[in-house]
Amino acid sequence: MAIHYLCRHCGTQIGSLDKFSVHTEQLGLHKLSDQERQEMVSYESNGDIQITSICEDCQEALERSPALHEFDYLIH
Repeated sequence: MAIHYLCRHCGTQIGSLDKFSVHTEQLGLHKLSDQERQEMVSYESNGDIQITSICEDCQEALERSPALHEFDYLIH
């Protein structure tokens, strides 16, 4: 099982944890609401977990240009 973090705005792979046995509490997933968990966490058929977050580049772009929040996807 691997855990993959992807940017929800540009699709960039932020990082991965391979072959780890971790509990959701260690990842902080237990702090998410049910809606947030549905939007951010997906479970792949091979047992991998995909978590969407935000990369540093997109975070900086959104801070510089708040109007970008209107878009679902950013290209950088």
